[in-house]
Amino acid sequence: MILIQLPLYQFILFFSFNDFFCMMPLPLAPLFLTTDMTKLFLTTAIAALTISSASAQQVDSTKSTKKVKQDWSKIDLSNRTSDHFVIQFGADGWAQKPDSIRTKGFSRHFNMYFMIDKPFKTDPRFSMAFGVGIGTSNIFFDRTIIDITGKTSLTKMNFKNADSINHYKKYKLATAYAEIPVELRYVSNPANANKSWKLALGVKVGTMLDAHTKGKEPQDKNGNTLSGQGKVVEKEKSKRFFNSTRIATTLRVGRGHFSLYGAYQVNSLLTEGFGPQVKPWSIGICLSGL
Repeated sequence: MILIQLPLYQFILFFSFNDFFCMMPLPLAPLFLTTDMTKLFLTTAIAALTISSASAQQVDSTKSTKKVKQDWSKIDLSNRTSDHFVIQFGADGWAQKPDSIRTKGFSRHFNMYFMIDKPFKTDPRFSMAFGVGIGTSNIFFDRTIIDITGKTSLTKMNFKNADSINHYKKYKLATAYAEIPVELRYVSNPANANKSWKLALGVKVGTMLDAHTKGKEPQDKNGNTLSGQGKVVEKEKSKRFFNSTRIATTLRVGRGHFSLYGAYQVNSLLTEGFGPQVKPWSIGICLSGL
């Protein structure tokens, strides 16, 4: 005889090997069950309940660990920072610089921009930003004199080696541009941008405002300061040999208000035919906010 409990109806269903079966109410079942049969019945019931409970827990666990896709178009952006102000500082250099041009020290730049940020409505993790600002650069030279005004040549800006003649202890070429930067931005969590990862790819176009050389403390060929000229500063200014427009690609990667960035000028610093076709690059740190 096989015993099966049907919990829904609280009946015991009996099957005999002679194809005879009947249903008996649960209250009368103990009268027909032996001790061994009762133990077998209870053991089977407990095992069935345990398996059923484990299966239910596994299904619930699977449902709870399943990630719910974020609908970024519906998040609250009222507290979103847009990085309106961008300040950059770092090192400068020249790519494709000939060996005859000798730079030294920490050539550097300082840039500052005001930008407007426009998030995408369908996915505000992405946005377009554009603005205006000023970009400056200072390249320092070792025992070199630059003919920026064209005293020795009207067709080429010469970089003269000053090892055997008087020169300056400190000498630099400074440039300044009014620029329009444009960026495609990404922020991992636009609702909390101050603590999120950020990435920006862009380009900036600038027009030259100023170019000049500045020399401090004249020295003789042996490196001795000329008598009475320890505080002398000489400055020459001209834009005649320079490209009036510069175009540079940019990249920023960071978290919160701070990031690392780099820029590379795709056109030459000097007009073609008026000097070496060097292409300035920059790398540094960026502070952005508001």
